[in-house]
Amino acid sequence: MNSSFDILASHSKYGAELDIKKGGKVLIISDFHMGSGRQDDLHANGDILKKALEDYYFKNGWTLVLNGDIEELAKYSYKEIRREWSDLYRVFDLFAAEGRLYKTLGNHDETLLLEKDYPYPLNSVLRIITEQIPIYVYHGHQASRLYTDYNGFISLSLKYLLKPFGIRNISSARSPRRHFHVERYAYNFSLENNCISIIGHTHRSLFESLGRFDYIKFEIERLCRDYPASIGEDRKKIEGEVSHLRQELGKLKRNEKRDVLRQSLYGDILPVPCLFNCGSAIGKKGMNAIELDNESISLIYWFIQGKGMKFISRGWHKLEQLEDTLYYRSVLNHNKLDYIKAKMELLGSK
Repeated sequence: MNSSFDILASHSKYGAELDIKKGGKVLIISDFHMGSGRQDDLHANGDILKKALEDYYFKNGWTLVLNGDIEELAKYSYKEIRREWSDLYRVFDLFAAEGRLYKTLGNHDETLLLEKDYPYPLNSVLRIITEQIPIYVYHGHQASRLYTDYNGFISLSLKYLLKPFGIRNISSARSPRRHFHVERYAYNFSLENNCISIIGHTHRSLFESLGRFDYIKFEIERLCRDYPASIGEDRKKIEGEVSHLRQELGKLKRNEKRDVLRQSLYGDILPVPCLFNCGSAIGKKGMNAIELDNESISLIYWFIQGKGMKFISRGWHKLEQLEDTLYYRSVLNHNKLDYIKAKMELLGSK
């Protein structure tokens, strides 16, 4: 196991705790990569992000966890970023003023530790305490030796070689092979410590240790089991869902290398649902995040009407409109923590 995970196991001075056993709702979101202009990775989703945080999560009493790589300090100075995204920092201030803001460090914003005037506490890991199972929130780059050993060199390369040409971030988010490397370490850490990990870093959302490709295969299997007993409109709905999921599966298969698709986080056994990834706020068609309370966990998706993923907007997912805007929230996956704990105990035992 990578020694970088020692900071998680020991819950060091750079760790924080959040107890939600008596109530509270938590949003975990990562990878904003805020910069200083229109070339920002966040530029396309900046408005929907600000609106969702302020008018949905803050107004409804949520706690906000910013899980790393919020500022793109590999390319820009904190002063530049603060000036460009002052409206978003204003929203962060709203959460912070009520003690509802936590921030973990990523490989692109860890130099915030050197900023004397940075207004928010900085952590390497956040431990969320629930009645069912401990949950560790950390960015995920701790699993990659490339970033823990050479992050300074990578930052210089991004700032002085790539920034002048407007090239977007080159990181684990660009490499399917590195997806699996980072996720496998986090998965093994969770198994060994009997906990749930929620990471970011790879920009690839995971729910119960499953990426979108694996999840769709399991979902098609579930729908096929339900199909024989269904009748009427329920039967037609299953037929429609399977058809759309098969189309989405085909698209994912074309976009990923075949050898990568054959890889697995969990080998030849059934997946233990101990790893989650909140995705990122800079997706081309929307943004993902994790929602959590003492009883359940969800992977959610925010998008702009007409620009979201087609299998979402076709009507197979329940949509929630944000006031009178064109912004919509959809729950992609949801489960109870006691059910997840039971699966972990049964599938994760040696």
